[in-house]
Amino acid sequence: MKSVDDPYRPGRGPGALEIARYELDLDYRVAGNRLDARARIHATTRRHVDRFSLDLAGLRVNRVLLDGKRPERWSHRGGQLTVRPGGVLPAGTPVVVEVQYTGNPRPVRGPFGEVGWEELTDGVIVAGQPDGAPSWFPCQDDPADKAAFTIALTTDAGYEVVCNGTLTSRTVRSSRVRWVFEQPEPTAPYLATVQIGRYRRWDVADEPVRQQAAVPDRLRAAFEHDFARQPQMLEAFSELFGPYPFAQYTVVVTDDDLEIPLEAQGLSVFGANHVDGERVAERLVAHELAHQWFGNSLTAAHWRDIWLHEGFACYAEWLWSQASGGRSADNQARTAHTRLAGLRQDLVIGDPGREHMFDDRLYKRGALTLHALRRVVGDETFFELLRAWTAAHRHGSVTTAGFVALATSVTGRDLTDLFDAWLFAAPLPELPGPVGLSA
Repeated sequence: MKSVDDPYRPGRGPGALEIARYELDLDYRVAGNRLDARARIHATTRRHVDRFSLDLAGLRVNRVLLDGKRPERWSHRGGQLTVRPGGVLPAGTPVVVEVQYTGNPRPVRGPFGEVGWEELTDGVIVAGQPDGAPSWFPCQDDPADKAAFTIALTTDAGYEVVCNGTLTSRTVRSSRVRWVFEQPEPTAPYLATVQIGRYRRWDVADEPVRQQAAVPDRLRAAFEHDFARQPQMLEAFSELFGPYPFAQYTVVVTDDDLEIPLEAQGLSVFGANHVDGERVAERLVAHELAHQWFGNSLTAAHWRDIWLHEGFACYAEWLWSQASGGRSADNQARTAHTRLAGLRQDLVIGDPGREHMFDDRLYKRGALTLHALRRVVGDETFFELLRAWTAAHRHGSVTTAGFVALATSVTGRDLTDLFDAWLFAAPLPELPGPVGLSA
């Protein structure tokens, strides 16, 4: 799906390139936070262009090549790398853009705080949502601009490296180690990641897919208790939502505390404070795992549709609570409804505005929207719809309009009033009476 102008990304129109693959070759020294890198970007032009731009912030560009040759001109300012090929490239022209760059990567500061490449006490975390990808590689930083990734990272021995996809090689060169990861599934730039730390990595389970952990030794016992039910969680979600969309799933726990956990394509990252040996953060384990379906495989084409990520992941928390013997989803929904009813009624979750993208009310009301739909259509039809949704758009981009259309098609019902009230009006509706709930 091609992006269109997104008011949540002011000043950024649709990218001129249809990017198929990023090949990133990174050399990183932990002690000095020094990155020397080369990106090769395989793309085709979306329209006739005499220039195109890539997002890259806080790093210095040394050289740009277009199809192996120097372009007529390039410039890098204001976080934008602009390339002028020296003529018009017709729509559909294949290009390979090579960018050599260097510097001390740091988070991008913006309306969402600081996001992107960030130093830990001893290592690195990359938390790219929503606009932090340009902090470490040149890209079209639009959630709809998905591409495959090869990430090769050379860094100091003694550190474990986790990136998206499957580790295909690990080569020791004296005091340096080169790691190569392949992520063939289309990935939004903000979901690409690098995690570096003094971790112990091991296989947690191999069913229904391979599950790995990368955790500091001091936290291993607590992790094994807190995440013991993750394989059952993954099985439950695979039954409810459809097959897990990637080849494996990895959980990283940093040695530092983190404000919140975060998801990336095929993996999730938790802070040391989320692992205490008492499973107090298990709802967050469910939430981040559910993002592999809703947010990663199915990624909102525009940030205004972020409820398609967060509302679904929040609802997955409630589903897992009931499946694991805790409070029912219906009980959780009624509690959330009571709480939201006592808060400001000024949020339209179908288009919340950039300043409210991560408002907790959006998470809860998004989940309540799904529960209201489920109450109206019943369990069998509701979960049939979720599986149809993940199958139809696997590894693609999605919109609220697309979900409404599929819901209408699968259920055979006119759901306009329900979705208008829950998604496009500020006052909180009453929950419909239940048809019959089982999960």
